Amino acid sequence: MPQTPKADAPASAAASITGSTPPDTAFGWLEDVQGEPALAWVRERNAVSETLLTARPEYAPLRAQLLAVLDSKDRIPNVTRRGDFFYNLWQDEDHKRGLWRRTTLAEYRQARPAWETVLDLDALGQAEGENWVWAGSTCLGPDYRRCLVSLSRGGADATVVREFDAVARRFVDGGFALPEAKSNINWIDAETVYVGTDFGPGSLTDSGYPRIVKRWARGTPLAEAVTVFEGERGDVAAGVTVDRTLGFERTWFTRSVDFFHRKVWLLQGGEQVPFDIPDDASFSFLRDSLLLKIRSDWQPGEQRFPAGSLLVADAAAWLRGERNLTPLFTPTATRSLSSYTATRDMVIVNLIDNVSSRLELWRKTGTADSAASSFVRGAIAAPGAGAATGEEATERPGTIGVGSLHDSELADDRHANDYLLSYSDFLTPDSLLIGRDGAKPELLKARPALFDATGMRAEQRFASSKDGTRVPYFIIWPKGATADAANPTLLYGYGGFEVSLNPFYSGLYGRAWFERGGVLVVANIRGGGEYGPAWHRSAIKADKQRSYDDFAAVAEDLIHTKVTRPKHLGIMGGSNGGLLVGATFTQRPELFNAVVCAVPLLDMRRFHTLLAGASWMAEYGNPDDPAEWSFISKYSPYQNLKPGATYPEVLFTTSTRDDRVHPGHARKMAALMLAQGHPMLYYENTEGGHGGAADNAQRAHLQALEYSYLWRQLGR
Repeated sequence: MPQTPKADAPASAAASITGSTPPDTAFGWLEDVQGEPALAWVRERNAVSETLLTARPEYAPLRAQLLAVLDSKDRIPNVTRRGDFFYNLWQDEDHKRGLWRRTTLAEYRQARPAWETVLDLDALGQAEGENWVWAGSTCLGPDYRRCLVSLSRGGADATVVREFDAVARRFVDGGFALPEAKSNINWIDAETVYVGTDFGPGSLTDSGYPRIVKRWARGTPLAEAVTVFEGERGDVAAGVTVDRTLGFERTWFTRSVDFFHRKVWLLQGGEQVPFDIPDDASFSFLRDSLLLKIRSDWQPGEQRFPAGSLLVADAAAWLRGERNLTPLFTPTATRSLSSYTATRDMVIVNLIDNVSSRLELWRKTGTADSAASSFVRGAIAAPGAGAATGEEATERPGTIGVGSLHDSELADDRHANDYLLSYSDFLTPDSLLIGRDGAKPELLKARPALFDATGMRAEQRFASSKDGTRVPYFIIWPKGATADAANPTLLYGYGGFEVSLNPFYSGLYGRAWFERGGVLVVANIRGGGEYGPAWHRSAIKADKQRSYDDFAAVAEDLIHTKVTRPKHLGIMGGSNGGLLVGATFTQRPELFNAVVCAVPLLDMRRFHTLLAGASWMAEYGNPDDPAEWSFISKYSPYQNLKPGATYPEVLFTTSTRDDRVHPGHARKMAALMLAQGHPMLYYENTEGGHGGAADNAQRAHLQALEYSYLWRQLGR
């Protein structure tokens, strides 16, 4: 457990502690998130870092440029369809916390749509004296008048839930409401919800998420809600999903036993019936069909399916025990399944081919009255990288996003087979198209360029890791850059939880880095999902070191090919990526001259005891198991920091309101570096949650600090 500091512990206590003192004893008091001694230490370190970095000549123009990008009016508004309306959360200089607003599709097609404000977060926060940050909403169809709105204080994962009337545009007096907690809540009908929240002692898992699901009737106290499902304390969470597809309504309960495995029970005739699918598979229903995305090789009958496949079966037959499956996607050495999107009659498969998006389409035939539905291959016109038809793509690598516009709760949905497509790559601004069936998609929105990409180029290369594995990475070159070993170069990575780093367009990188002569490198290391589940599984638990070997191999390749040299090479990562850069700079400090370590995990001896950390043991292992601590201990940055070593100066950033990755990780690592005499800077935003910032002004300040630091360390 975190040690409680003495009431009179000095803010600068870390400075008086020698590197020989056991770190857990020396700095445990910094885990007290809101403790005054810890916050005094934070204020002291913030003052040092902000004084230094805001005085840099880059800071003021960078902050202005970054804020202009974040607040720009020509952003493409991301929308969610609910009945006749398209909803969006919008932030700019006049609406720092945001407007929850809506418009019609006809208006959205316009260059300047007319939006109706549903809820003004800034006005609400001012009226209630709260620092509200939008955390989403769940609305009840088919009229979508009643919504359960989630509001976060300062951007934390924990939220307050309040029922909202989207027609009257006000909160419902006496409506459903939950106090601040990490909750999940789902409509059953207008008078009843399923709710998982903090019901008191024993109601949460070790990871801090709901363990119990209850049925709660309108007008009754939460204390009278009836328990309908329970997980176990060692689970990540228990939850419930309500599928309200007309004619195919289904409810299922889940126990997430770890981050990648869950057990499922379908509600049938009032009974919870075990759902026989692999524990690590994800699934959805498309009317009478069952879609399964499998993460492990699987042989349910005579046929064997490789990990990463997308399979379809007749749902009713499956529940009868029949195991007839048809593959809609099968991975190859270079192709993996990114996601899939279903309209009423189609499944659009979004795949990755050597870290570039491709689309495939399958059309559903037959009806619920027929013996069974089937799927036939169709054509789809995709933006940018083109459709996946087997031929080599000639376009530069890009990323396609797909979103269905189908509303399954409407009896007669005029957008039943409509979908949105987005496209971007490192040098091409975002565009948004609308498609219908197999017709060529129509351009809806295209964002103007946020930086001058003339003369810039992006390319893909491969590095050879320590064990010989080929590791792909992207290089984005600024105008006029050559391989002269002197380019300021920023290497970014993540490498965990099967998350892929696909090409993206960023006006922030464009203005703060490319236009100033910086090279950006994005590494697709093991632990990610770029080549499917096997790419991820090859770098977890006992093999996690492979992620760090891959990252170092990319750095070495950049130096070998004279893209840059250590004096001009920096690394950046956040969350699991913060662990990545923390492990890499402690193992290979000679390769780098700058490290931006954001909202990181660093103390891997105690990560599982801090906030949501227990939920990640399927990725890293259990430090309380001596066999697993034996491999975790070899890379844990906090335990491997050495007093006599020479490290690059590190900039740690985190948030007091991060209730996912404990700010104690960054605090303690920074304090230990300070005590051992290593150069480091530290900045902790008091708001922002795991994202590090709660509004655009905070984001611009944080990123201007980061880029000012990078130019200070890496400039020619």
